[in-house]
Amino acid sequence: MNTKLKNDQTDFLFDAILTLKTKEDCYRFFEDLCTQPELNAMSQRIVVAKLLTQGVVYSEIVKQTSASTATISRVKRSLNEDTDGYMLAFENLGVKVKK
Repeated sequence: MNTKLKNDQTDFLFDAILTLKTKEDCYRFFEDLCTQPELNAMSQRIVVAKLLTQGVVYSEIVKQTSASTATISRVKRSLNEDTDGYMLAFENLGVKVKK
């Protein structure tokens, strides 16, 4: 875990997110918290991560998500780090990933 991220404010944010029970709750919360471009960027990154773990090539990911190759590379670097945050989420969601 990146200890630079860990602080009381981030803990409070994560505690708030963990209280959300439905997708509608999430839409309401994140609409207040984020701008539309910020939410779109986060949504795009998790889809890029899913496609990368499923073995989809960059050119197809660009077509499907409109993500730049720089964004795809940044997400790929995150997938190669030791935090495994994306993988934890995918496992919890039942997303099939290529080994």
